[in-house]
Amino acid sequence: MQVLTHQSFPRAILHVDGDAFFASCEVAKNPALRGKPVVTGKERGIASSMSYEAKARGVTRAMRLSDIRRIYPDVIILPSDYETYSLYSRRMYEIVRRFTNDIEEYSIDECFADLTGMRRPNNMSYEEMATKIKHDLDTELGMTFSVGLSVNKVTAKVGSKWKKPSGLTIIPGYNLHLYLSKWPIGKIWGIGPNTESYLVKQGITTSLDFAMKTTEWVEAHLSKPFREIHAELNGRFVYPLTIGEKHDYASISKTRTFTPPSTDKDFIFSQLSKNIENACIKLRRHHLFTKRFTFFLKTQDFRYHALELKLLQEVCVPEKIISAVREVWNTIYRTGILYRATGVTLMELSHENVSTIDMFGHSAVIESVEKIHEAVDRLSEKYGKHSVFLGSSFRAMTDASHRGSRGEETERRSHLLKGETRRKRIGIPFLGKV
Repeated sequence: MQVLTHQSFPRAILHVDGDAFFASCEVAKNPALRGKPVVTGKERGIASSMSYEAKARGVTRAMRLSDIRRIYPDVIILPSDYETYSLYSRRMYEIVRRFTNDIEEYSIDECFADLTGMRRPNNMSYEEMATKIKHDLDTELGMTFSVGLSVNKVTAKVGSKWKKPSGLTIIPGYNLHLYLSKWPIGKIWGIGPNTESYLVKQGITTSLDFAMKTTEWVEAHLSKPFREIHAELNGRFVYPLTIGEKHDYASISKTRTFTPPSTDKDFIFSQLSKNIENACIKLRRHHLFTKRFTFFLKTQDFRYHALELKLLQEVCVPEKIISAVREVWNTIYRTGILYRATGVTLMELSHENVSTIDMFGHSAVIESVEKIHEAVDRLSEKYGKHSVFLGSSFRAMTDASHRGSRGEETERRSHLLKGETRRKRIGIPFLGKV
């Protein structure tokens, strides 16, 4: 190792990872499922999350549900309830925030926490904090979490994956080499299959092998992201936590799959229109504007047909984007072809609308439309998302995206609490019969 401090925790970084999170949320809200093989993803036709009992039977991610039913008939298959998963995610963050405000909400089932300097305020050691956080998460949310504590984000990730499920692994700086010597290089966060293959060809098979390479060798053979990983494997703190709500995005994407696949031109366009509306809602939430976008249609045989378009000026409302799509729609849509999904990606995002005033008044028109959407956003906040929507999105808003067995509603949607509507619900998961 090159540089490894003798202090146990010059920085104390915690990583929390929910075990089989979506499936675990289903079990937590319905304890009758505990100990049973549970799979989510019924609406997609493939497994999106599996309980450890389902994994033990051989169910894997993205496995076709038809194969699961045939091979493992006792598996319980449920539609994904992302609203409930988000509620549990928010509670996960809130529990960790009892110990520190420096939280990075990395994903719906993961977060990083900087515990550095919190020993005196919490009157406990870093090891005791990690233990208490895991205990509170497990007991209060009714599911298990794997937790890693180390000197930076990369090695904390090693800790959270060391013992799964329900592991707690503490890796102080002076013991880092003991863990890295047993950790395959391909399992390090940020190292993909291509980089792994290259490093293995260089005789680097463990994380310790990589950490022991000189800085000169790494700089000569690898790009900046891998130099940063190398530094963290040597115990340095390189990756800061991204604290607070994220507002900067390189792009914003929205996609939706519908079943059964359709040849209905109006329905397919409406699905795309809804995706564009959703993407623009996120744009406005983060005070962003876009000037370039791509959209795609996905056929039943999983072929993508996409186009990239550039607008004359930055926008944060869907009308101009949808109008641009209409102009080229017939160059991408084919009559009689079965389509199963649409999607849009907004790019060239900025926090300011830098468009100049034009001769024909287009900027003034867009500005007036933006004011209308400000009012729509206020209505959505009060009455629920999509309380008001564009006519071009009508079919997608009113027709079910999934029909037949895949169209089964989640328990949360089919059991509204008093005072709730289908578009406005309070922030608690529905608790089924135990």
